[in-house]
Amino acid sequence: MPPVTSAATEGRKRKGAPVRPRAGCKRRRGPVPAQEEASGWASLPTDIARHVGWRLLADDVVDYLIFRAVCSGWRASTSRPDRISALSKPYLRPRGWVALCDGHAAPLDDACCEITFFHTRTARRLRVRLPELRFHRVVGFTDGLVILLHKRKTTVRVLHPFTRGMVDLPSLAPAFQKAVKDRGSLLHMSAFVCSSPTAPFSVVAHFPWKPVALWTQPGRVAWEFIRHGLEIQNILPFQGMLFATVKSTKQIVMVYPPRKFSLAYALDSLATQKIWCEYLVEFAGRMMLVVQHRTSEVDARAWASCAFKVFEVDIRGKKLLPIFSLGDHALFLHTDRCLCISTMNLPSIYSNSVYFTLPRRPVVTQSLLTGLSEDLYAMCQIHDMEEKIQPSVRPFTIADHLLTYCHHLEWAWGLMFHEYHYIPESFKELQKKIQTQYSQVRIPQATAGGTKSKLCHN
Repeated sequence: MPPVTSAATEGRKRKGAPVRPRAGCKRRRGPVPAQEEASGWASLPTDIARHVGWRLLADDVVDYLIFRAVCSGWRASTSRPDRISALSKPYLRPRGWVALCDGHAAPLDDACCEITFFHTRTARRLRVRLPELRFHRVVGFTDGLVILLHKRKTTVRVLHPFTRGMVDLPSLAPAFQKAVKDRGSLLHMSAFVCSSPTAPFSVVAHFPWKPVALWTQPGRVAWEFIRHGLEIQNILPFQGMLFATVKSTKQIVMVYPPRKFSLAYALDSLATQKIWCEYLVEFAGRMMLVVQHRTSEVDARAWASCAFKVFEVDIRGKKLLPIFSLGDHALFLHTDRCLCISTMNLPSIYSNSVYFTLPRRPVVTQSLLTGLSEDLYAMCQIHDMEEKIQPSVRPFTIADHLLTYCHHLEWAWGLMFHEYHYIPESFKELQKKIQTQYSQVRIPQATAGGTKSKLCHN
């Protein structure tokens, strides 16, 4: 092959053999091939690879799983989370990941069986296919773990969405028929994963409007009763335990483990104000109590006449400590579920603010610094409580998604809360879809000839 010439000498024929480099001259080395470079990374010493893996695991289990999947060397240098450990050990749970709603009014156990997860700190998004959702209804989340209820057998399943490790628990039906006996509460039930000194973990099922909860553990054959005798308002899984606010009593109780713990509080600064609701939220490893109350100012707009007080709950000291600023965090509140997220990577979310909902105003935000509120619903309203006035406004905002996640019933229906916080009677096709989802949930009943299922209607 003739030597390659430069542009200046192109066209002139070079005479003689090409000049060879002199002996002892160093030839400049070109770029390292990609295959050789990759093999260099793969040959990291075992202790360094293990250290990197643990650093990633301390931040996010998803990064740790991706690190192990790169090559066999890194996989051999790190331990594989087994089925039980991935569910029981907090550092192996996908903390910070929340499930987003697609807004298609379709159940998750349809042909796709997929959930989109969103990391509230890094704004990372992953869509995961989970065949384990088939024939199940999502009834709760704890630290990113998904809790499922089988629609026909009422067995409960705890699923890790990224390792796909899961544990199946016994059917709720026998205990439900003895202690609850309300099919409507089964459709609105919620479930939580708690720690246990005698088992890998425990699962607690709460039924609204009923003064009883059920709990069980892997290895048990039945569910046990927790007769708390209280009208629970809001529940928070915190440090392996389950706490709740009690309606109209100004107290925080421990639901699980069933201990005689309660924190009664008096809000002297709000003695003359009407308290609308109380919420429990986890904030940087601490428990917060958020009190929503009416202001002294008279305003025809309900969203402009409410305010919030935030307190840190000192469990050991049994007292409340005022919090005046959330810094670069924001709160999303509802009785189903609450969130406290960082706004560092979410520029569309207002920091030091509270996002909440009111009748006819599903998306309202209020600054804790100024006390000013803003109604965010006007730009995305699709109906006037009677008829449809415009199509769905897409793409949905992050605030819309996070508020929908806090409203579990709409999330389970596959509906965005800000659009379908109220479903007009004219939306007959949508109401039919919802009734179809309800009709798929059945309560098994033991009979003389065996077991049969009973339809669970709203």
